Amino acid sequence: MGACLALCSLASCASCLCGSAPCLLCGCCPSSNNSTVTRLIFSFFLLLGTMVSVIMILPGMETQLRKIPGFCQGGTTIPGIENHVNCDVIVGYKSVYRMCFAMTCFFFMFSAIMIRVRTSKDPRAAIQNGFWFFKFLILIGITVGAFFIPDGTFHTVWFYFGVVGSFIFILIQLILLIDFAHSWNKVWVENAENSDNKCWFAGLLSFTVLHYALAITAVVLFYIYYTQPDGCTEHKVFISLNLIFCVIISIVSILPKIQEAQPHSGLLQASLISLYTMYVTWSAMTNNPNRKCNPSLLSLVSNVSTTEPSGDSTSGQVQWWDAQGIVGLIIFLFCTLYASIRSSSNTQVNKLMQTEEGGGSSGEGVVGEDGIRRAVDNEEEGVTYSYSFFHFHLCLASLYIMMTLTNWYQPDTTTQAMQSSMPAVWVKMSSSWLGLGLYLWTLIAPFIFPDRDFS
Repeated sequence: MGACLALCSLASCASCLCGSAPCLLCGCCPSSNNSTVTRLIFSFFLLLGTMVSVIMILPGMETQLRKIPGFCQGGTTIPGIENHVNCDVIVGYKSVYRMCFAMTCFFFMFSAIMIRVRTSKDPRAAIQNGFWFFKFLILIGITVGAFFIPDGTFHTVWFYFGVVGSFIFILIQLILLIDFAHSWNKVWVENAENSDNKCWFAGLLSFTVLHYALAITAVVLFYIYYTQPDGCTEHKVFISLNLIFCVIISIVSILPKIQEAQPHSGLLQASLISLYTMYVTWSAMTNNPNRKCNPSLLSLVSNVSTTEPSGDSTSGQVQWWDAQGIVGLIIFLFCTLYASIRSSSNTQVNKLMQTEEGGGSSGEGVVGEDGIRRAVDNEEEGVTYSYSFFHFHLCLASLYIMMTLTNWYQPDTTTQAMQSSMPAVWVKMSSSWLGLGLYLWTLIAPFIFPDRDFS
């Protein structure tokens, strides 16, 4: 009897894993929409791959693996058993490149499959919203296959794929931050106007001042630690230009004509974008190969002098974990989860992100015959987000994670070293300029084209 009950339980779990998203997470998200639950599960796949990559790149991981008898080539051996595993590949930057290559291929495959899916009645929608166990097996299969890719030029070529993909993803991050800031400002202003509690206005003012204070502090610290009186000209130009651009967008956001055409624009959004711009500026400067202009955070905290290393002293020593990488991961987590549950009221943002207005709102659960409350299929009349674009976004996020975890270092396959590179600096800086231009356009477009709907 116990065996029969166990088999029935396994059959139930298997049907749930092979079924739809609402079935899979009915206990966790009983009142969620089908579209939201599906995006959360795919985001979980991405976060799971990120966690595996983080574990693989932890300092000392290779040393620990070599201690396992009979596992790594060149490690501890067992008499009569030959070590077959190349631990140089399954840890370090090589493992991150291969893991993120697998995730990129996985999401790109679904992006291609889901092109032009209009409703959940499309047969491909069943693939999007179900068969999770098989999807997980496919991801594992692609990952295993990726570790058999020979070194050769793979890392160099995939590095440039990562640079381009990360550039686009940084722009998407900025769009999501703009959308978040607009929604934040709109909700708090409406709450203040609809109630007698003026704490909402005080909160808006406090966060605005905090964002600007952090941005100004960052600028001062940049000039102190990332510039030299007789050098680091690029950094001086980067900091000064972005400071000027942030002042411009702040002034434009409160001009009377702009306020009239765009009632929800304000200093809260401009302050948040300014703070994000300073983060991108800092992230770019930390990739400068000139160590005089790019002191490590450890040297700043411990007050250790950083001198320009000699030409032969750069091999192999890589600082995998630093502050900008950790901040980048935090922003990535926020943007990924926000993209999964967002419900924007801004028409232009919805057009950019290929979503429908109010698409992410929660619905009332449906009680099935078994008495369990299920999630709602809210896409029978039309999908609330572009399946294809969502997977493309996760594809770009995989590349961004690869570059962030490897600190945007460029692999040198001839010396097995990782080196900072100027292309990473220019990619980040150009993305910050393009993002500031995009935000400025959202401010002035309603004024230039008053007949168009930019709500």
